[in-house]
Formats: sequence, structure tokens, C-alpha cells
Amino acid sequence: MLEYIHGRLAELSATAAIVDVNGVGYELNITLNTYSELEKSAAPSAGSAATARLYVHEVIREDAWVLYGFATKRERELFRDLIGVSGVGAASARMILSGITPAELEQVISTGDERRLKMVKGIGGKTAQRIIVDLRDKIKPLEDSLLQQPGTRSEAYDDALAALVTLGNPRAAAEKALNKLFAENPGLTVQQAIKMSFPML
Repeated sequence: MLEYIHGRLAELSATAAIVDVNGVGYELNITLNTYSELEKSAAPSAGSAATARLYVHEVIREDAWVLYGFATKRERELFRDLIGVSGVGAASARMILSGITPAELEQVISTGDERRLKMVKGIGGKTAQRIIVDLRDKIKPLEDSLLQQPGTRSEAYDDALAALVTLGNPRAAAEKALNKLFAENPGLTVQQAIKMSFPML
């Protein structure tokens, strides 16, 4: 089995990456999270080509050998957990991890946030419930100490509010959305709060 592929990043799109290893090009299906990480981390340095290391999940069928690549082991493990849930295939798992970051997905599962999962295209209520029920015991919940750190909520809230207003959202609507989100999940990061606010605005 392949653990990871490391080589020159020959091509990159929002759905796939081609990594050249000693003249052999490996095409890997990727998530939007991995795409974003590759865009940030695989920029070529002066005089050298961009390189990438992707952790691999293989799907071997009679008619195909399909590779999925992930920027982190954490995302790959979540992908494997998701495809282990009845009714969730590789396409659905990749869609989930394209719409929700690994950290956010862990929080969604540990808090039982079915509504957030249903925002992902193709994920209905029953599937969202199965994901939460099947994976809740596998996902390590946020430490209570992280949720109780003084100032964490107010700083994250203020930064998220400023960003949403800068993006053109009405301040009152942004405040309403953030108030609801932080009441339910006090440990949200700025990035999580902003992403989860969009469907509510």
C-alpha cells in the first residue's frame, strides 16, 4: 500500500493534483481543503519547481486504481472514517471534506451538529445522523479547557464580526448569526465562525 506520494507538483486543480515522481505522474483526487493547503505550501522557491507530499488512500477495483490525496494524515483518517459509514461513499466523503475543514468536522461530530452536515450538497438528514452516531465515539471531543479559556470567545467573535462586515454583510445580521453560533459552540475559531455564518446570512 502507498502511504504518501512526494514529488514535483505537475498540475493542480480544485479536484485533482498530478504529482510527478521520477517521471511517473500520479493523479490524485483531492478535497478543497487539500487544494487550499497545496496552493499555500507548494509554491515554488526561487529556481526550483513546486513540490508536494500527499497522504494516500487507495481504492482498487477491477476496472480502476483510484488514488485520493490529502495534505494531512488527520484529513485522510477522517475520510476513512466517513467511508466506513453506511451510505457514505468516497464521493460524498470528499464533498464533506471540501465543505468542512477537518477541525470543524471533528467539532460538528462531537457536538452532534446535524444541521451543519446537511448543508453539504448530497448529505440528507438520515446520512447526517448516521455519520454522527457512528463516528461520535471515534472523534476526540474538544478539551473542556479549550472551551473555557478566558477571552477566547470574545476575541474570535470580534475578529469574525469584523471580517463578515468587511465582506459586505450587514452588521446586525452578522451579529445575529455569530451570537447563535457562539452560544452553541463557544470554542469556535475565527475561521470556523466565518464559514458557518455564511449560510445564515
